[in-house]
Amino acid sequence: MNVTLPPDYKPSDKEEFMNATMREYFRKRLDEWKAELLSESSETIQHLQESSMLEPDIADRASLETEHALELRTRDRARKLISKIDEALERLDDGSFGFCEDTHEPISVRRLEARPIATLSIDAQERHERMEKTHRDD
Repeated sequence: MNVTLPPDYKPSDKEEFMNATMREYFRKRLDEWKAELLSESSETIQHLQESSMLEPDIADRASLETEHALELRTRDRARKLISKIDEALERLDDGSFGFCEDTHEPISVRRLEARPIATLSIDAQERHERMEKTHRDD
């Protein structure tokens, strides 16, 4: 089913949760976010290929290596984020997007707007973080 998204559409709590328009809105946001991350990744690869490790000065070379390491760490984070975006897109396809993995209740629209890859409601996320902290402190 093709849904035309109004240009000024913003999801709200007043409409049916995860209706076709809302799903299309989040699909578009996720697709755009993924495209942005992939574009940045391509720029990083190009930059790494263009910058020379043949710097004669040892300090310049060390600085360049540090810069490359930071870029690669950033790309690794982006790679993990792209994986989470792909999972969110799969949840949109199977109808589970926007519902908490723990409680199966709807995740608030405000939370999904802030973090469209969220899989837990705020309450479930807080419980999860408290459990992690408790186990870490042991």
